[in-house]
Amino acid sequence: MISELYYPEETSTGHVLTKIAEGLADRYSVHALCSQPTYSSRGQRAPAWETRNGVDIERVWGLTLNKDVLWQRVLNAVTISTSIFVRALRRLDRGDVALVVTTPPLLPLVTATACKLRGASCVLIVHDLYPDVLIAAGLARADAWSVRLLRAVTRWLYRSVDRVVVLGRDMETLVARKLGPAHAGKVAVIPNWGDVDAVSPAPKWSSPTAQKLDLLDRFVVQYAGNMGRTHGMEDVMEAARRLRPENVHWMVLGSGAKRAWVEAYVAREALRNVTVDSIRSREDQQDFLNACDVSIISFAPGMAGVSVPSRMYNSMAAGKPLIAVADAESELARVVTEERIGVVVQPGNVDQLVATIQRMRADPVALDEMGTRARAAVVARYTLSHAISAYAHLIGGVIDRRS
Repeated sequence: MISELYYPEETSTGHVLTKIAEGLADRYSVHALCSQPTYSSRGQRAPAWETRNGVDIERVWGLTLNKDVLWQRVLNAVTISTSIFVRALRRLDRGDVALVVTTPPLLPLVTATACKLRGASCVLIVHDLYPDVLIAAGLARADAWSVRLLRAVTRWLYRSVDRVVVLGRDMETLVARKLGPAHAGKVAVIPNWGDVDAVSPAPKWSSPTAQKLDLLDRFVVQYAGNMGRTHGMEDVMEAARRLRPENVHWMVLGSGAKRAWVEAYVAREALRNVTVDSIRSREDQQDFLNACDVSIISFAPGMAGVSVPSRMYNSMAAGKPLIAVADAESELARVVTEERIGVVVQPGNVDQLVATIQRMRADPVALDEMGTRARAAVVARYTLSHAISAYAHLIGGVIDRRS
């Protein structure tokens, strides 16, 4: 397992890859090659070597600057990717299978190169689609020469690895298009999961967070997760401003590039109906995920196929209805529609978002039914055991083809 983020990182990518590695350790000998913490656990110093839950963990040197400052994040990526490349050349042997994630974007390129040099197989796990995510974030223009170059490099990467794992059907469509018909068969859809054993539905009055914030008699909309450049925080804050006269409270938990903008907006508009705080630890999920009536996930336009939010599965595990501010063809919107667990709102349509919240608040029976279906869906289709079985089957196929 090759990733910048791994235990003790609790941010989504670090948590997901740690659980995959540990789940596969029951069937394979697993070695994790990663960096020191750079996200939620930045500043914590982890051992250079340790064994945890059956996985041998090796952490390389690299800068651990503030990832919310773009140039510092780039320096982190370059130094970490270079260190991992050098270490991978020593660690990889013929017959090994390397699983690598797409973030940071340089990491899969150096990993695929190391695999080719050492005769190892490479499985790419696509969490973010490049350069598409840069365009959606407003960091690059679609017609820029750098974007055209990155598209060509990405196409080479997808075609050079043995398998490409994507998190949703919208991603599958975009990646298959990049690969072309001759290579489209190497794409596999393996969704992330909800922590159904740690998170379960509970009434709002049982949440210490809801009690502390005096939210028991208010209709609470919760945004919990990254507030990055691709997330539609503008829609969320405008809806909060318009609903200020009503008994609707917004709980915004997380960090990211737009966190400072959110805090400044709340202060400027004097939004006493908004609480902004840092994301809580995974041990507190049972509390804070049940401190709301509905969960909202908001994306910028054009994000379909670019990223699939793993946070939706834990909201489903808590039995929370979802408001998906997302393109209709996105995996998020498709799950919400197919499972009948919430409402899909087009990004930028704040009128529709406000009306959706008012309608949900007025119909608690429908809200409870959505929540019940959400919990049933995640237990039936989106658990860790489902994901581990799928990864084990995929890796077994890669090994068989190389034998």
